[in-house]
Amino acid sequence: MAEHQPTYTREFKQEAVRLLHESGKKQAQLARELGISESSLWRWRTQYEEHGAQAFPGSGHPRPEEAELRHLKHELEVVQQERDILKRGMLLRSTTADEPRYTWKEGSQRAGRSSRLLSLELG
Repeated sequence: MAEHQPTYTREFKQEAVRLLHESGKKQAQLARELGISESSLWRWRTQYEEHGAQAFPGSGHPRPEEAELRHLKHELEVVQQERDILKRGMLLRSTTADEPRYTWKEGSQRAGRSSRLLSLELG
């Protein structure tokens, strides 16, 4: 049977990091005294140094930049789906035999400029 992994509160983590900075004890010694793994204490210290007061938001409470990133990824996915739908619609429309197709063709070159002509192809 799998071993249950303990869950620690935000306050406990902050206090552990504060003790690490203020007590002058080595990380391994403090971890043993608190009954936690040294790697957990190291990870908490790193998170606190990177994010400060916003560290340890808890499950279901992402940091603001994570929430914005998730929102932007979702918005990008929606826009890509809309683009794909429009592409398919244009493809279906352009492959219908009953309707004329419009294409761009290069025209003559005058004075170093090429003019583009819109031509109509039937059928």
